[in-house]
Amino acid sequence: MEAGGNGRPFTIVQLSDLHCGQQFFLPNLLERAIAETNELAPDVVVISGDLTSHGFKDEYAIARRYVESIDCESMIVIPGNHDSRNVGYVHFEELFGSRNSVLRLSGVTIVAVDSTEPDLDNGQIGRGRYGWIEEQFADPADLRIFVVHHHLLPVPGTGRERNIVNDAGDALECLQRAGVDLVLSGHKHVPYAWRLEDLFIVNAGTVSSARLRGNGRPCYNIVEVSGTHVDVWRKYPFHGQERIIQFSTETKTYEKYTARIEGEVTSNR
Repeated sequence: MEAGGNGRPFTIVQLSDLHCGQQFFLPNLLERAIAETNELAPDVVVISGDLTSHGFKDEYAIARRYVESIDCESMIVIPGNHDSRNVGYVHFEELFGSRNSVLRLSGVTIVAVDSTEPDLDNGQIGRGRYGWIEEQFADPADLRIFVVHHHLLPVPGTGRERNIVNDAGDALECLQRAGVDLVLSGHKHVPYAWRLEDLFIVNAGTVSSARLRGNGRPCYNIVEVSGTHVDVWRKYPFHGQERIIQFSTETKTYEKYTARIEGEVTSNR
């Protein structure tokens, strides 16, 4: 895998759950996150859904202005359940293009799909797309990443589970067959990371919404790739960062970090 330039890691920034336009939207945090992203100059920016609050056209216009201010040539944007409310997927396609996309860059393959159903909070990938997903990952790649808005595993600290992908079991089996290394998702506004067999699953928090559970804080993810080594960081706008998980795509060994409420960080192998 080629480095991102000047010997630095290949870098991906994941922003999720912007929720532009609602009363809980925090524009100063989104502006700060974008400024930090532009300063970092990542190779890829992934926006994993819920750009808007209710899928209305004026909310999409706000989201579009923010996205256009991100200085990155390679971007992946998918809708979330909020974006598909009120026939909002029509505005998404007009402003951002296809709701499913594939990006191949420097040995990294990223496949992103729309898991939303109109006016429903839960999601579905659909068995009709499993073959297509596996085809996109069929070519050789150093790192295979799958992006979806809805989480594929229940997220701790989010209360009763109601919004997981309906076909999560079959979808996970599909991703295992495809040799996917990393899944990036959002939706619940609570960041977390898992290892499931040879698959690493990382959920992002919300970058710019005050709709937070418990002691959660707005944040976004940074993925750094150096050869077969992958680091995933949780970045807080204005307030530094902490490692979520690090792993090897070759040996599948990993170390996971848990942030405590009081700010301490522990690691779990």
